[in-house]
Amino acid sequence: MATPALNTSRGRVRGERLETRVTADQKSLIEHAAALQGRTVTDFVLTSVQEAARRAIEEHQRLDLTVRDSQAFVDALINPQPVNDRLRDTVQRYRRATGV
Repeated sequence: MATPALNTSRGRVRGERLETRVTADQKSLIEHAAALQGRTVTDFVLTSVQEAARRAIEEHQRLDLTVRDSQAFVDALINPQPVNDRLRDTVQRYRRATGV
């Protein structure tokens, strides 16, 4: 088992490993991009993957609405519909199913 390496530039211990197979063209492209930025391939790849992961999470958590949808949402908040029997039954079934 490999021991964690100390990243002295940031003072963090890296104990996990990611591995991937790439084509020769992909490796060359990544190496070229890293060299242009004056970074190691590892630093370039980690930073790029982290940025992509953050974007993916942000996009998943964000809800984009059209102007029409936004207006309907605000209208529903300002003028809520009264609770009807169907909604009341649905909430009761949910509470029984989840134990809430």
